[in-house]
Amino acid sequence: MKALLLLLLLVMNGAAASERPNILVILTDDQTLESMRVLEKTQRLLGHEGTTFASAFVSYPVCCPSRATLLTGQYAHNHKVMANKPPDGGYGRLDHSNTLPVWLKEAGYETAHVGKYLNGYKGPEVPPGWSHWFGLADPSTYELYDYTVIDGGKAEHYGHAEEDYQTDVLAAKAEEILREMEEPFFLSVAPVAPHLERSDENGKGTAPRPAKRHIGRFAHEPLPAGASFDEADVKDKPPHIQKLRPLGEARKAQILRTYRSQLESLLAIDDLVERLVKTLEETGQLDRTVILFASDNGFFHGQHRIPEGKLLPYEEAIHVPLIIRGGGFPVGVTALQLVSNVDIAPTIVALTGATARRKMDGRNLLPVALDPSAGQDRTLFFEALSRNKSRPSYEAVRTDRWMWIEYRNGSRELYDMQADPLQLQSRHKAPGLSQVRADLARRLAGLR
Repeated sequence: MKALLLLLLLVMNGAAASERPNILVILTDDQTLESMRVLEKTQRLLGHEGTTFASAFVSYPVCCPSRATLLTGQYAHNHKVMANKPPDGGYGRLDHSNTLPVWLKEAGYETAHVGKYLNGYKGPEVPPGWSHWFGLADPSTYELYDYTVIDGGKAEHYGHAEEDYQTDVLAAKAEEILREMEEPFFLSVAPVAPHLERSDENGKGTAPRPAKRHIGRFAHEPLPAGASFDEADVKDKPPHIQKLRPLGEARKAQILRTYRSQLESLLAIDDLVERLVKTLEETGQLDRTVILFASDNGFFHGQHRIPEGKLLPYEEAIHVPLIIRGGGFPVGVTALQLVSNVDIAPTIVALTGATARRKMDGRNLLPVALDPSAGQDRTLFFEALSRNKSRPSYEAVRTDRWMWIEYRNGSRELYDMQADPLQLQSRHKAPGLSQVRADLARRLAGLR
């Protein structure tokens, strides 16, 4: 009976796919899964009307490699963007002639990008594949006021006025483009919030400024409670974690200020989502548009004694929000299977009928959403390259139960994610788990 139902749903979706749906992707920056609770409009308009993927991860938890994965459907070691800056990464590292917008444009889609692109983009050129371009230009990308945008190849500067608030400017431009584009269209909207402002090449910066209308909304919000915050005992962790001191009161206060500011900065993104959904409704395009909401990676707020940042293979950095509305995705459903950001491009390609000119590493998420038993045995792959000895490079795999991490300096970690979801006790030396470790190591070798 289940097989017949799935077949019927796939046939129905095939009929809908033949109508070539519009695609709207909204990608936040450094947003944690935990913070989704403050996006009430997004949850109501997208989550309640679509499918929420509760176990969504990013394969490389750093901005540029993660965004290149969205554009290619490939792991970083295949698309070759292995860092935020040269020589291992950055905007110039990706082959922009062979990406998702190029494939969609070749398939007859009108395409547009609004917001952050890949780290190191300065303009004035418009990357291949984009019919419309409103891209934030480095080095001012991480300024929510006083920044530069490349508007169709021409630099435009925005200042310190209230109406210059970056998220609101991006929302207005996205609405303008939505009202102008011919169907079918692909619109990518990438606000910088809740990323740190004035961020340098190492990701250090200051707490993001919220829109003036949202200042103080979370002034009394406590940090998320949990035993992983300022973890008491890190003897099970690798040396680069063991050397971290317990967080002092000054550091905790700084983390709390950043956390509150990030939550407040997200409220303008909630308004952006509402504005674009309302626009689609007014233009009669909402029912023909697939809306995908995600983040490029998460962020630490003191978990495992890590005061801020991402990169490391813990839940706070790799586990992210992912919601898809429209295109046959079930309404009001939460999918529990493991999925990855390598799946986003394959899903869009399948929905639009475009032809990918890369061998993608992900899979179409629609069958996963339609059938709770699909993909339950999946193994996800993670990786990160680091030139900083204090943060060693690694590869890792995750199943529905286990997380196995191999650092290139020889360190290992193993977590039972069912019994220990906060990753408090590594089992990499547990004598009774030798077969588990061997199996996970074999899986990792295959994916590597």
